Amino acid sequence: MPTAKSLKGIVAKKVFHADAHQRPESEQKALEELAKDAIVTPYVEEEPSVREWIWSLRPTRKGSVEYVGSLFPFVTWIPRYNLHWMLGDAIAGLTVGFVVVPQAMAYALLANLSPEYGLYTSFVGAALYWLFGTSKDIVIGTTAVGSLLVGGVINTVERERPGVYTREEVAKGLSFLSGLILIFLGLFRLGWLIELIPYVPISAFVTSASFTIIGTQLPVALGITGIKTREAPYKVYINVLRNLGRTQLDAAIGLTSIVLLFILRDVFAKLEMRRPAKKRLWAMLSSMRLTFAILLYTFISWLVHRKLPHGQHKFRLVGHIESGFKHAGVPKMSPELFGLVAPELPAIIIILIIEHIAIAKSFGRIYGYTVIPSQEILAQGVSNALGTFIGGYACTGSFGASAVLTKAGVRTPLAGLFSAMILVLALYALTAVFYYIPMAALAGLIIHAVANLMTPPSALYKYWKLAPFELLIWIIGVTVALFVSLETSIYATIALSFALLLIRTARSQGNFLGQVQIHRVIHPPPSLKTYNDNDTHSSSTDIDEPYHTSTREAYLPLDNSHNPNPRIEVVAPYPGVFIYRFNEAFNYVNKAQHLDHLLSYIMSHTRRTKSDDGVPLKDRLWSDPINTAGSDASKPLLRAIILDCSTINNLDITSVQGLIDVRNTLDRYAAPAVVEWHFAGLQNRWARRALAVAGFGYPIPEGDERVGNWCPAYSVASSLAGATAEDRRKLGKLKREIGRGDEERMQGEPIYGVDRPFFHIDLVDAVDMAARDARRRDEAVMVNGERGHLL
Repeated sequence: MPTAKSLKGIVAKKVFHADAHQRPESEQKALEELAKDAIVTPYVEEEPSVREWIWSLRPTRKGSVEYVGSLFPFVTWIPRYNLHWMLGDAIAGLTVGFVVVPQAMAYALLANLSPEYGLYTSFVGAALYWLFGTSKDIVIGTTAVGSLLVGGVINTVERERPGVYTREEVAKGLSFLSGLILIFLGLFRLGWLIELIPYVPISAFVTSASFTIIGTQLPVALGITGIKTREAPYKVYINVLRNLGRTQLDAAIGLTSIVLLFILRDVFAKLEMRRPAKKRLWAMLSSMRLTFAILLYTFISWLVHRKLPHGQHKFRLVGHIESGFKHAGVPKMSPELFGLVAPELPAIIIILIIEHIAIAKSFGRIYGYTVIPSQEILAQGVSNALGTFIGGYACTGSFGASAVLTKAGVRTPLAGLFSAMILVLALYALTAVFYYIPMAALAGLIIHAVANLMTPPSALYKYWKLAPFELLIWIIGVTVALFVSLETSIYATIALSFALLLIRTARSQGNFLGQVQIHRVIHPPPSLKTYNDNDTHSSSTDIDEPYHTSTREAYLPLDNSHNPNPRIEVVAPYPGVFIYRFNEAFNYVNKAQHLDHLLSYIMSHTRRTKSDDGVPLKDRLWSDPINTAGSDASKPLLRAIILDCSTINNLDITSVQGLIDVRNTLDRYAAPAVVEWHFAGLQNRWARRALAVAGFGYPIPEGDERVGNWCPAYSVASSLAGATAEDRRKLGKLKREIGRGDEERMQGEPIYGVDRPFFHIDLVDAVDMAARDARRRDEAVMVNGERGHLL
């Protein structure tokens, strides 16, 4: 009665035709015996197992301690904190604080909240980031794009549930949920997921958001009321143009503030170039232009309104702002509210993460430190989740504030605490001053800030040169945002990017390679000049002649149109031996493309081994052409297929089954000859295991031959470095038995297991073995005739 193990082997053989674990021991031992004459100890590769993989994931004590420590990176540098660092952090933090205050108030208006909520949000980010962050240059707070998205969610909830939830409750619920998701992503170190989002959708989204934000602020800057700024952007612009006749006095402040900010930016930029000795001073003054503009127009507003009765004004003002953290409290935990904001979470979380990580990584590259994306996401999550308890809403890294922090000479993430002090001062001591801030001035500040975020034409031209199809995706994303919505735009561009990736992967086609002999031509530099003792002029310079190094083999596509130099002659390695290179990963998406190309090319460049395959016409499929093996004797017989797997890391069931189907087809095509399959550069153990289970990697037994008729050849390491004493003792014994003349031949360990000799380290080894075997078979045919037993 068959055992469970034998049943498993029978099932595997029925499905895959072979099983590495169920192969007869005689074959395994025969392969090992063949290797003993060439190497010291035959090496049989140990199979990876699911248990081994699961066991590798178990948490260790050391790993757990390191993980907990990585959650609080400040513990690695806080013991070394010193007065010099504190001085730099204090100057930078206080400078950023004065810049963040007007920005936070302005961006809160984009979120349909009163200005103090922007101060709450920026305070939380500044106060908490240093505990979890890995960048010294980033500032977490309010941003234009994030605030716009929050405002959109608030409008959506108000439209679906009018009067049920306040704007504050919606903003807090959204921030709390997004914070929990970000904390989850950070704790489980899933920051790599952000790499799945390409750059072009983000670039399109930021540009689209800039257009959208400018559209929402133009009516405020011009003093035009009654325009629905949450409609599609193109409608907002049309309505603004139609209502230009209703412009109010606010336009004088809004337009002049925009012009002033751009003039200050350009003036300081030119001063940085003309007087580089004071470049840092000009950069600091440029970064303070927002604060200067708000103070200037606030002073003008105070002069205009100081004698007017309270409540009367010439233009719109910010109005009364409650001092302190009056809106602190536990956010409303309503399942219905969470359900209302949940559909908007994906777009918001994507933007929050990408905006933050992009800024952090850019500064990390500039200043030479490493940013850990998962830890940055955790810092964001904590700021968003805890911020709701004191009145904050969704926050992320701010590019403008971060640039100011960098230029101010920040030294450590602790600079955020000094910025938090300025925000606390503003909340408790300056709320009376904030009353006189003109709304048009804040709108001008927002327009100026987001105008710098748009993708310039030079960048679009660069996209065109790099990847025209991605530029098309960018254009589609901006168009959808202007005529539909931002959320639809981000989803559409990401979907199109993934579709482009899938199409490129599915339609990728490999190349059939040939050999070319190459050598290096080295032209030495001119010899040093020689001088005569009696002459100050140098003699003629001697130029050494170029010389050639030893030749080596390289592999290029047989189709010269794919080669760097089409004039190079590339030849097949041997008649009937084919080298196929996968230019990209081999998986279920592109399996059909690769294997159809492989099969059709091989059959068109070879002939059948037998002129009659024994299938009568009445039993032949209508699609199976009549065998014409003898019609073209110039074509070679199929001997071997070499697959260059250097681009392959994993193999799925679909791709392996596809290889099995192609092998079966070619076995019938070449019968009774045996087609050898060689794999070069396949490094992944699981991929080799999958192929071995499917019957690849070792010679097929022929007749009485237990291991097939092939020429054993092995790639071995040049020494026994790391060998045990027992291995060296066996080596000495073999030396005495075989002879001293073979000592050099035996110095080495096989790279791959000797039980799978058709897995090779590179193409050189694979071609060498395949060509040797093909040559031996052709010689046997010449000796024994067309039906020689070595076919």
